[in-house]
Amino acid sequence: MFNNKLNSVFWVSAITLGVFVLVGALFPTTFAKGANAALNFTTTSFGWLYLLAIFIFTAFLIFLIFSKYGNIRLGGQDEKPAYSVFTWIGMLFSAGFGIALVFYGVGEPMTHFNDVPVTGVEPLSEQAARIAMGYSFFHYGVSQWTVFAIVGLIMAYFQFKKKKNGLVSTSLTPLIGNRKKLKNGIDILAVVATVMGVATSLGMGIMQINGGLNSVFGIPTGIWPQLAIVAVMTGLFLISSSTGLDKGIKWLSNLNLGAALVLMLFVFITGPTVFILDTFIVGIGDYLSNFINYSFRLNPYTEDNWSREWTVFYWAWAIAWSPFVGAFVARVSRGRTVREFILGVMFAPPAVALMWIAVFGGTALHMDLFGGTNIAAAVNTDITNALFSLFDQLPLSFMVSVLTMLLILTFLVTSADSAVYILSSMTTGGSLNPPIRVRVIWGVLMSSIATVLLITSGLAGLQTASIVAALPFTIILLMMTFTLYKVLKQDVASTDANQVKAKKKKNTA
Repeated sequence: MFNNKLNSVFWVSAITLGVFVLVGALFPTTFAKGANAALNFTTTSFGWLYLLAIFIFTAFLIFLIFSKYGNIRLGGQDEKPAYSVFTWIGMLFSAGFGIALVFYGVGEPMTHFNDVPVTGVEPLSEQAARIAMGYSFFHYGVSQWTVFAIVGLIMAYFQFKKKKNGLVSTSLTPLIGNRKKLKNGIDILAVVATVMGVATSLGMGIMQINGGLNSVFGIPTGIWPQLAIVAVMTGLFLISSSTGLDKGIKWLSNLNLGAALVLMLFVFITGPTVFILDTFIVGIGDYLSNFINYSFRLNPYTEDNWSREWTVFYWAWAIAWSPFVGAFVARVSRGRTVREFILGVMFAPPAVALMWIAVFGGTALHMDLFGGTNIAAAVNTDITNALFSLFDQLPLSFMVSVLTMLLILTFLVTSADSAVYILSSMTTGGSLNPPIRVRVIWGVLMSSIATVLLITSGLAGLQTASIVAALPFTIILLMMTFTLYKVLKQDVASTDANQVKAKKKKNTA
């Protein structure tokens, strides 16, 4: 079923991405212009598709939770989960958006506080703070994780229920048949989208570590310090990747979640505790009451690009990540029921994320509103310093800043480690133990792409890569959703029919 040979998916994907790296390195100005043109075309012409697709995924998964399909187990009928709930959630959290949350946990609320996404509201006001938290909750709520849940659920179903390989194309077999070229094309798109999505997060994490080093130690921000961080990160995740799923990734995931919870508890206790709790409750209420409006917000009647720059980017980024996160989530979710899977994947990491935003974003907002600080202005100048600007106002700021940089590094290593494993599996026919040489190739390619994007256009280039790479994969995700429903319906009908036959046979006897 599986093999460790380098197939055409590997070669086409690796060569395509290698050309991407070379063009960006040799022609940075032309590369940046082309990327911006692609970004503008994609967000202007297809922003509606990203928003509609995410809402469809959300509605479908909620339907599955309450349906009879929720009782289906991803594996044998009596199979038990391989990982404890804490380890499982830690793996989901670390692979899904650990870096993004640390990067934007303070940065996004303070950006919206300074540049309000709703017209007619005064910046830096109490109303601006409330809107900022509501939108931050929305972007890190269940919608983003529905994408990972869709991909993970169908891949886990085919791997552990139907005993197939863990390729994206295999999960579409009931819809497209066994057309080899078409299936290879789908797997290549999945690989390219994954590399772009992960490279975006790696680049953001590298920028934030550089921002932290600048804030704490005065090390200048720029490409040379970032290249040094890339080198350290690449070496660490290649070492971790060689230890396998049940050692390096498992240990780092537990460390990440534990360290993140300790850091969050520290800020919660030393920050405005009651204000944080109030902010969390109000934010949940605003999130729920505005969910439909935010889910479908575009601005066709004005020149406002806010939705395309924020919501569309987030959804495209999640879609670009989804082949990797979905495959990884599937790999660590064997033995859980469909209902357990959806509830865990769709709600547990977002719950941690919303608490994180309430604690860190809420503390920063309180300081600017009532403490006379100017964190919003610092964030507006350099978003990579957002979290460290907050720590400057808290006790033990030096120690906490250093520990946070280490946390960001472990998040980077975990995400890259997980992605290397999944990419290697995707390009060796779904192998559960891909060879080390393949992992090294993908590790170097991902780091190289993140570096090229940082050199050519910084954060804007990273965002562009995700949005453009996600466009074709959005169509594939919609096809996967339809396929999943079709397969679940057929299998349950077949099981019911067999049970009826067995009952009749028993009664006849």
